[in-house]
Amino acid sequence: MKITAIEPFIVHLPLTASSISDSTHSITHWGVVGTRIVTSNGLTGYGFTGTHAHLPSDRLITSCISTCYAPLLIGEDANDRTRLWNKLARSPALQWVGRSGITQLALAAVDVALWDIAAKAAGVPLWSYLGGARTDKLEGYNTDIGWLSFDLDTMLDLTRRATEEDGFTRIKIKVGHENPATDIKRLEAVRQRIGSDIRIAVDGNGKWDLPTCRRFCAGAKDLDLFWFEEPTWYDDVSSHAQLARSTEIPIALGEQLYTVDAFRSFIDAEAVAYVQPDVTRLGGITEYIQVADLALANRLPVAPHAGEMSQVHVHLSYWHPASGILEYIPWIKDHFEEPIHVEGGIYRLPQHPGAGTTLLADSLQTFGKSLA
Repeated sequence: MKITAIEPFIVHLPLTASSISDSTHSITHWGVVGTRIVTSNGLTGYGFTGTHAHLPSDRLITSCISTCYAPLLIGEDANDRTRLWNKLARSPALQWVGRSGITQLALAAVDVALWDIAAKAAGVPLWSYLGGARTDKLEGYNTDIGWLSFDLDTMLDLTRRATEEDGFTRIKIKVGHENPATDIKRLEAVRQRIGSDIRIAVDGNGKWDLPTCRRFCAGAKDLDLFWFEEPTWYDDVSSHAQLARSTEIPIALGEQLYTVDAFRSFIDAEAVAYVQPDVTRLGGITEYIQVADLALANRLPVAPHAGEMSQVHVHLSYWHPASGILEYIPWIKDHFEEPIHVEGGIYRLPQHPGAGTTLLADSLQTFGKSLA
């Protein structure tokens, strides 16, 4: 099963709202940036990373795929995923300029496409190819109702719909105002609206410094928060560890970490309670499994970040024993042959062969962008 073609793509898909903001980012579209890999037996694998639909930087990713990785892949056996991952990740020239950022995002897209091919060749969904689902119930938590840009009335209405109509028992609210008391008041209103049975997580997207995080945690101690995600700067192991020791609110993080080594640093420092790897920022599924196994070895739960909007992570979460919940953001789901589906707050187990990454031809054509 030789690799015969590498075909990068850039797709910018509209959100469910005209725009959204958290404490750090404001976007109107989600970027699906990656590649198709074609094999000699006629199979095509799809893999991609998730971006903020910034075309100049998206083109850096596809350029890395086409000019750096493609020459290393053409003619290789698509079955040799581990060897190929190491060939790309440990290429002397590329690791000199990479190991995170653009090269890692490009590697993620290639690796996911190779796993997609493997599952398609076996004629089974990825979760089955990996060894089978270990549970019949994967719970989702809804993030798309709690953006910082939503006013309180809008957020309360969306929260009501998510919990009372759609059956979610877990939600996530963004925080990160200049004055954390503003966020606490919003959370108090949400808690009063939905009662004590719904689990609320919060996400700071790395905005606050350690003293501000401590003030927030002290003010939120009676709100029964499920976790505090990315409270401070993404790479700051020490501040996360100090905060974890000073609050009873569990710390969650990982969407901005590029390597298993970075996760090990946070785990060793006892700076994280909920581990949040993402195949689109790590080196794909291959390195995701390493991180999930590391979390399992340390008896920590895995709750993937939905950078690929859960098309791949639903497979990995049903399969891996450390996973029990998965983020739900519905922005891009309707652009795939088998979109993710949540009913009553529970993810449907995928049934199509592959990793769930096959984009619809109409979406590629309608929302595709030029690579140059």
